[in-house]
Formats: sequence, structure tokens, C-alpha cells
Amino acid sequence: MRIRPVRMARWSARHPWRAIVGWFVFVLLCLGAGIAAGSNPATTEDFWVGEAGHAESMATDGGLQRRPTEHILIRAGSGPLDPERATAAARDLTARMEALPEVADVAPPVRSKDGTALRVTVVMNGAELDGRKNVVPLLDRTAQVAAAHPDLVVEETGSPAISKGVNDQRGEDLALSERLSLPVTLVILLVVFGSVVMAGVPLLLALSSIAATMGLAMLASHLMPDPGVGTNMILLMGLAVGVDYTLFYLKREREERARAAGRLSPEALVELAAATAGRAVVVSGLAVIVCTATLYLATDVIFSSLATGTVLVVAVAVLSSLTVLPALLVKLGHRADRRAAKKAARRAKRGAPARTRTAKPENGRIFGALMRPAQRHPAITLCVSVLVMLAVAAPAVGLKLIDPGKDTFSRSIPAMRVYDRLTAAYPELLVKHEVVSRATPGRAPEVRQALTELGRRAQADPLFARTGQPVVRTSADGRTSVLELAVPHPAPSDEAIASLDHLRHRYIPATVGELTSVDTAVSGDVARGQDYVHHERDKLPLVIGFLLLLTFVTTAVAFRSVVVGLLGVVLNLLSAAAAMGALVLVFQGTWAEGLLDFDSLGAIASRVPLFLFVLLFGLSMDYQVFVVSRIKEAMEHGMTAREAVLDGIARSAKVVTSAALVMVTIFAAFVFLHLTEMKQMGFCLAVAVLLDAVVIRMMVLPSALLLLGERAWRPLRPTRGKDTGVRPAPAGSAAPAGPSVPHVG
Repeated sequence: MRIRPVRMARWSARHPWRAIVGWFVFVLLCLGAGIAAGSNPATTEDFWVGEAGHAESMATDGGLQRRPTEHILIRAGSGPLDPERATAAARDLTARMEALPEVADVAPPVRSKDGTALRVTVVMNGAELDGRKNVVPLLDRTAQVAAAHPDLVVEETGSPAISKGVNDQRGEDLALSERLSLPVTLVILLVVFGSVVMAGVPLLLALSSIAATMGLAMLASHLMPDPGVGTNMILLMGLAVGVDYTLFYLKREREERARAAGRLSPEALVELAAATAGRAVVVSGLAVIVCTATLYLATDVIFSSLATGTVLVVAVAVLSSLTVLPALLVKLGHRADRRAAKKAARRAKRGAPARTRTAKPENGRIFGALMRPAQRHPAITLCVSVLVMLAVAAPAVGLKLIDPGKDTFSRSIPAMRVYDRLTAAYPELLVKHEVVSRATPGRAPEVRQALTELGRRAQADPLFARTGQPVVRTSADGRTSVLELAVPHPAPSDEAIASLDHLRHRYIPATVGELTSVDTAVSGDVARGQDYVHHERDKLPLVIGFLLLLTFVTTAVAFRSVVVGLLGVVLNLLSAAAAMGALVLVFQGTWAEGLLDFDSLGAIASRVPLFLFVLLFGLSMDYQVFVVSRIKEAMEHGMTAREAVLDGIARSAKVVTSAALVMVTIFAAFVFLHLTEMKQMGFCLAVAVLLDAVVIRMMVLPSALLLLGERAWRPLRPTRGKDTGVRPAPAGSAAPAGPSVPHVG
């Protein structure tokens, strides 16, 4: 690992145009191959989990699976609804819908109990998840009927229309996040580098890495189906780590350039940067990939997609920093040398004295003030910092999980506003439980009888809606029977969850459950959500266990120190816990709703904690690697433990904080999105990165290492015979590199 980054950088430095052209050819090939192969979207079967998944599997085998369904609501524009006009509009709508190839059936109109609305239900062809793609013609027909009957309000909603609205909103949100994060990121990079060209390099490589990863993700979807969330993660992480890795490499090259004071060629400077920053980028990328890969253990199509997107974009970002970045730095270095030579020649003609470069201090007053407590009072700083982080983490104890369904989507989506009006007029449409039974064909009559009895008992329960005689559907082969039960409560509500509990543990055991050799299971929106939450809770110990183990092994091997490996795990846990505590404090209550423009779910989206816990470990490892690498580098060249810690922290503080600001900007942009789940993720990531970069890496880590002293590095032995080509000088010094610096001509 110590040699390969240098070899790659050396080749790129000596053949810059080949490396640059090769990189962009690689990007185009990845993108072209992905577009040619297309994406393989996830199917309904890929989302099956637990008992609900088993019920849906049985229903699908019998041809009784859920179909994409739309509801068209007809109501008066003002005043009471005219029955004749509403019926005429319903006939017009039915005729137009039945002419569409996407439509399988149109049910007769149903009048609401209060007589204010008329509902037409349309069942679509195809699988449930195909409804989003096929719903556009139905929406067009509804708009035509509305235009033909201006005295009525004719509007459409349903899972397909809502899914399309959510997907459209997600696309708009991503575009908004890019418009917010890219300019701010560019400004931060301009402040860091003071050059438009140098600031543009990280963005260029990050965006090209994202483009290449998009193509690779399309190819990967043919191995692991894409549920449509991977693109979000590629954009989010691509900008974050792409800019991060390039920033660390660029800063190290500029540091070596300032130290060399013009005595080394750009090729030699790039090789020096590769020997240190290049290796750190590889270790950091590997750590993020290893951490994220533990999400595959959750055996969930969404987590697998998120893991694939993150793994691919991090790997591509690392590759770009080791190949095309050295080539770009060499070209920019020669350009800077030519400009410097011209300026020197002009000064010489004027007879002006030659300018001498004075090195700027490594860190300013702010960074010095942040590092001073750990330097002077490590024990007190460690205790206070840890207590503060634990206090921030405390609310995480009250974490509640919820599977966000359509009831939680933003009301800025038109289909959601129609959905609210529809369910107000027809509350029985809020939730449906589906009881699926499978037995031998000859037992179909007794299964139907038992399911009918189950329906009568459930409708006597106030938690269920009374919709008349229970209707049992039976498959053509007589093996599968399905009973639908309506619940007049939203899916996330306590009443809806209680109705599922009554159904599974009271009514089924007393009816169809008494029949021998009959397989019965319950599905529906509530069952799906509850089973998904339980599935994640069951997988959580396995994922976290492997995450802790792999984090420890990666850190211990990379730095050859068991103590540093254990310390990294503890600090990552502290950082992740504090971020989770802040997430619960802000989003589980209602006090911040107006501040961040969201409607509290009273809980955290079920996918958020597990995914964020894994991702936060990866991002924490990112900074851990870069900071400890500088400390270890100083240790290998003879500094004492205390000197190495102070020097390493001082040298890395500014660049780590700059990288953190870039990440915080990118993640914070997600707080302005509409989807509450994305708001939660963006907020938690932004808080975590900020706490990790400032509190953990500049206060807790140096305090702990200063207190441990040489004990933290006992397995480490100075490797003077294996010189990396870098002689660290004290922080802020302009001392040139030692004689071991290689010169690449």
C-alpha cells in the first residue's frame, strides 16, 4: 500500500496527457456502457420481507396480487354536489379510461356517505411498481374530463400517482441541493486555495467520478436490482468524498511545494504527495468501503443499493485521486513554474531584488485556539469533551422507528392533497389488511368460510371499518384465498398498528388458524411497515457487530497499533451516538418543525438510523485516517509521541476542517428538501461531520493520545530504513525536505 500509490502517481506524472485522456475515456466508457445496458429496476418481489412478504408471495402465486390502483374523486366546485352532473362525469371518465391499454378494470362509481363526492376506482395492468411509469395517460384522461366538466372538480390520486409525484419531487430536490451545495463548495475551495483553477480541480474530479459511477451503477443493477435510491447516494457521497480526497492530496502537494522552495520539479512534488497523502487516501477509501459494505448483511434491496452506490463512488474517487489528479498537478505545476520564471525575469530586467518565499503558518488563530485546550490540559479537555458528546447523544435512548408510508409524504405533492380529500370522504380507504390463506384445492370452501367468519369478527372490532359482508377472493386453482379488511386510520397510527396486532394474534388463531395444514399470513401497508421495522431490528446487531470488528481490524492493520484501532472504534461510536441524539432531539419532536420546514413523524424513518450509523463510521474513519497518518508519519521519523501528536494535529487541522466544511455544506443542502427522510439524513450527516472534525479530531483524539503517550504506539517501530521520502519539519516551518527526497526528472 506504501508503494503502489507512488508508482501510480509516478507513471501519471511522467505521462500526464495519457493519464488525463485515459481518465476521461474511462468516464465516458463507464457512462456509455451503463446507458447501453440500461438499469434493472427492482420489482415488487425484491421488497418482500417477513410475514407480509410471505403473504404477498402466496397471493402472487395464486394470481391475486395487489394491482396498481387509482381513485378519481368527483366533487362540486362550490355548493352541494349535483348527482346527475357527477354521474355524467363518471360515465365520461369510465369511457375514456376503459379505452386505455394501461387500464384493466373500472369499477362502478361509489358515492360518499355524506353525498359530497363520487369516487371511480381504476385498476391498472401490470405489476404494482409499474404503476408509477404507466399512470401518466390516466392523469391526462382525468385532466380531460375535468376540462369537459368545468362545474365539477375532477382529480386523481392513488399509489401510482403519489409515487410519480414523490419521484418528481425527489428529482427537483436533488437539483435544488446541487444548486445550493456546488456554489458554496466552490467558495470554500476558493478560500482554501485562493485560485479559481485549483478550486475547480476537486469539483471537476468529483463530478467526473459521479458520472463514471452512474454508468457502473447501471451495470451493477443487473446483479443487484436498483430500487431507485442509489442515484441519491452517488450524488451525495460523490461530491463529499470526491472533493475530500482531492483536497487532501492538493494540500499536501502545495505543502511540499512551499517546503521545496522551487528546488524540486512538479513530478517530484507529486511523488512526495503520493507517498503520504496518496496512501492515506487509499486507506481512507478502503475504510469507507469496508464500513459501507456491512449494509449488505441487512439483506434488504434498498440498503444493498445504497451500499453499492457508496462503494462504487468511493472506489472511483480514490482511483481519480491516484491517476488523473497527479497528472493535473504536474501540468498545473509546470504552468506555475513558467509564470514564476517570467515574473522573476521581469523583476531582473527592472533590477528589483528576487523575492523570497516565506511560509505561511500552518494554522491560524482559530485553529490554534481550538487545539490549545488539548495541548495544555489534555485530561480536562478529554473529560469535558466526552461529557458534552454524551449529553448530545442522550436523546438517542428514546429513539422510535417508523416506516414512512404515503401518509407521511409532503403535501406539496398534488396527489397527496387529493389523497387527503379522498380519505376524508372515504376513510375506509386509509388502510387495508390482506389476509392470505393457502391450502389444497379441495379445502377452498372451508377456508372461505373461516375467512368470512374472520371478517365478521374483525368488523365488530371498532378498530376496523364496517364495509358490509366480507368478500373472499379465491384463485382459479382453488389453492389461494384472500380477504381484505379496511381500517379507517392512517397507516402510521397506533390504531392501525393495534388492528394488525388484533388480526394476527386474536382473530386469525380463532378462525382460519384452527384449520390444519392451512398457511395463513397478513400483508398490507401496515404489515409491510411493521415487518420491515422488525426485520431491520433483527439485522442491527449483526451489522453493527461486523462494523465494529472491521473498523477495528482496518485501523489496527493500517497503523500497526491495537490501541489506535480500539481508540478509533470508541471515537466513532461517540461521534455516531451524538449525531443520532441530535437527530432524535430535532426530528422526533415538534419544536423544530417551523425552523426546518417539516411535519414531525413523532419518530425517525426506519431506514435512517442503520444506514447513518454505518455511513457515519465510514466518514469518521475518513478523518481518523488523515489525522493519525500525519501523527504516524512523524513517529516513524523519530519524533516523540507528544511531539508527533501536536505536529500531526497542527498539520492536519486546517485541511480536515476545510474538508469537513465542504461535507457539511453538501449534507446540509439536504435539509432544504421536501422528503422528511432525506431531511433527517442530511441533518444527521452534517451534524456528525461537524462534531467529528471539530470536537473529536481536535479535542478528544489529541487529548487521548497525549495521555496515552508512547503506550498508544508500542507495536509501532520507527522504520528509518523505509523512508517514504518525506522529512516532516515542525508545523509552520519552511525547512526544506531532507536529502532522502527523490527527484523525478
